[in-house]
Amino acid sequence: MGICLIVKIHPKLNLHIITARALHNLLKYKAMNKHILIVDDNELIVEVMSYILINSGYDVTSLPNGEHVIEEVLASQPDLLIMDAKMPGLDGRDICRFLKRNQLTKNTPVILCSAEDNLDMSLSQDGAPNDILHKPFDINALIDKVELQLAA
Repeated sequence: MGICLIVKIHPKLNLHIITARALHNLLKYKAMNKHILIVDDNELIVEVMSYILINSGYDVTSLPNGEHVIEEVLASQPDLLIMDAKMPGLDGRDICRFLKRNQLTKNTPVILCSAEDNLDMSLSQDGAPNDILHKPFDINALIDKVELQLAA
């Protein structure tokens, strides 16, 4: 016997039940077609994030630096951008600020990643990211932040 969860209760007590496995598949299906762009100069971070997100049902692409982020965001229109705050060349905070001030990209959610503790201050500044993910990150923290931004 599988575990059953009540997912909807009709006002006339018409109960709809679904197994835990079916609920997992439903959530994974809802994640499908959501495109996430990861930008980080650390190949291992990109590989780990990609693995986690792909296995959660997301479509993931990545860039190794910030050089072509703006062009890629305009071309592919990702549902979410996860970007390292500090990269060689273009800084992730500067790219985020540009994207948030641009009429075409201002609604694209951005999660900045960093090992810096003082990055939280950037959430209150003009052109702020939507969220911060601190490195090293917990798998559940990554998934929770992604789901939160995609649900908004």
